[in-house]
Amino acid sequence: MTANDMQFIQDQIGYRFKNPDLLRQAFVRRSYSEENGGENNEVLEFIGDKVLDFVIVKLLAEIHGRYAGDQEGFDSDRDYDEFTCEYREGKLTEIKKSLVEKKMLAHRLDVLGFADFLIMGKGDAKNNVAEQDSVREDLFEAIVGAAALDCDWDLDEIQDIVEVMLDPEGELSEDPEKNPVRIIQEWTLKHSGSVPMYHFEKASYQSTWYYPFRGVSQSVDPMSRGDIGKLQFCCLLKIDDSLPVFRGYGKSKNEARRSVCKLAYDYLADKGLLSSIRDEIPDPNRAAAINQLETLARRGYFSVPKYKFSLRYDTVGNTVWSAECIIDGCAKRFGGKASSKKEAKKSAAYAMLKYVLASRGSIKRR
Repeated sequence: MTANDMQFIQDQIGYRFKNPDLLRQAFVRRSYSEENGGENNEVLEFIGDKVLDFVIVKLLAEIHGRYAGDQEGFDSDRDYDEFTCEYREGKLTEIKKSLVEKKMLAHRLDVLGFADFLIMGKGDAKNNVAEQDSVREDLFEAIVGAAALDCDWDLDEIQDIVEVMLDPEGELSEDPEKNPVRIIQEWTLKHSGSVPMYHFEKASYQSTWYYPFRGVSQSVDPMSRGDIGKLQFCCLLKIDDSLPVFRGYGKSKNEARRSVCKLAYDYLADKGLLSSIRDEIPDPNRAAAINQLETLARRGYFSVPKYKFSLRYDTVGNTVWSAECIIDGCAKRFGGKASSKKEAKKSAAYAMLKYVLASRGSIKRR
């Protein structure tokens, strides 16, 4: 692992290691240490697993819970200052499980672009173990564990790191396809073949006023200047060599990242650089038409398609299913017929898909 690799990793998670050897250890699998000596990441993974559980519970309590004393109308002489939560234990357990499950942590590690830096033995390399979800999950946890040790268990620092690495707000949003961090991630992978490059700084909005910046910087509405003092973190973003560097601010590192991604998204939209609807579906086909239409709907091009069905029998008693595909705001409806309901739905969806791709080719994501 080179010095540039270490710099990239630290920039992506928004934390500078005092002991870089801990960060390197987080990437070392046991197969490598057995062949070459030294320590590996297994204990760091154990630590990270427990730290992650605690931080996620803390985040859920902060997001969904509150004290009665903080609410309007509370009377300290009459009321109990109890902790209340909008969700019951079962729902909180479900949310926590979705955030720390193997597939999620492996996905987030891919988003960060860290799997290629794994240090492993010859057998692991030959078997391409870096492609396994469990291995990428272990690496995610080991990085969290290494950071927890390095910051001497500073809870605020650890929470910042976990929020940046996991992006729970984005992953749990009702419509993740409209998450600016995800959109910029997809755009950069498609156009640059790499992940977005972030750099975090503890720098307030006011502190950067007097320094020249050759890029696109977020500006705060003068009407909301009361919040300017709370913007204590700055995030720089680079997505392509041909585009300027973007700079955004937030009350936390993760909020600063969301701000800078929204800034970059608005810039791409203004310059006409976002993908058109045709770019979203490289291989439109009847077999996948239902899912392909739903993908376009999730990405904000139109509402979720609706289907109406009817059944009749032909003159010899065979079933004939008719399906009609409807999209709110679309002037046309398209139908399909087949001996099965599923096949009729596919035909209707494919007819609609061909229409929206042809007529809305210049439409950008909303």
